[in-house]
Amino acid sequence: MAKTRIVPIVGRAAVRKRLAEGPDSDRETSALAVRFLLQQLADEAPGHTVEVRVPPFGAVQCVEGPQHTRGTPPNVVEADVATWLELATGALDWPTALAEARVSASGQRADLSTLLPLTWEQDPTVG
Repeated sequence: MAKTRIVPIVGRAAVRKRLAEGPDSDRETSALAVRFLLQQLADEAPGHTVEVRVPPFGAVQCVEGPQHTRGTPPNVVEADVATWLELATGALDWPTALAEARVSASGQRADLSTLLPLTWEQDPTVG
C-alpha cells in the first residue's frame, strides 16, 4: 500500500506556521511540517541510499546509489525537529549543523549539503 502524500498547499502552510511559532507550535503542525519536508527531500533526491530520520515524526530514504534492504542502513542522517526544519528551509547550513553537532551523519553518502535547502516553496500555484 502506498503512503498517503501530503498535498503541497497543506504542507507549505504547516511549514510556515511551524517557522512562525517555533517550538511553541502544536505537535500536529510540527509533525506535518517535518513529514512534508521529508517528502520534498525524497522527491528532489529519489533513491534508497541514505536514510534521513527526524524522530519522532518520520524518516525517508533518498539519494541515488546502492539500495539498502535490511538492518541499519550504512548511510544515516538524523536531526531533531528544529534542526531539520532549519536545514530544509535554509535557516541553517549543513557545515554549521555538523560543526555544532546538531545533525548526525554517518556513511560515505550521508552528506546532504548539495540537497539543502529544499525548494519547498517553489511553484505556489500547484498543490
